[in-house]
Amino acid sequence: MSAPIVKAQMLIRRPVAVVFNAFVDPAVTTKFWFSRSSGKLEAGRRIRWNWEMYSVGDDIDVKTIEPDTRIVFEWSFPKSNLVELRLSQHAKGTFVEVTNSGLRGDDVVAEAMDLTSGWNIVLCAAKAWLEHGIELKAVADKAPNHNVEGWD
Repeated sequence: MSAPIVKAQMLIRRPVAVVFNAFVDPAVTTKFWFSRSSGKLEAGRRIRWNWEMYSVGDDIDVKTIEPDTRIVFEWSFPKSNLVELRLSQHAKGTFVEVTNSGLRGDDVVAEAMDLTSGWNIVLCAAKAWLEHGIELKAVADKAPNHNVEGWD
């Protein structure tokens, strides 16, 4: 059996440049995904992302940045795998497609299901922030019983 490939997609009703920036600039990304980052995404850099609400973090190896079009990075959460975000102009805004591949481990099906859920939450939270300025806290609220005490 080959490892599953995770896919998620969402239309975000904002210009491509705005959506692209939201995924590379942690000043924006922290409004809908992780809580802290060591820097902007740039090809060839290793960046640290933290989800302080869960007391976890991960190192991201940025492979490719194609402005307003494509972001590729490798991360080790939960095991090393490759993520590609593709952005394309749509009549109503920006169409974002996420592909997460290279899953491996004891239960890749469970991992793929968790990642599929996670990517859909991230895209919906990005949509809420970019379209309406609403910080959903959807990532933190996915597993509130695992949040660090006092996190809000």
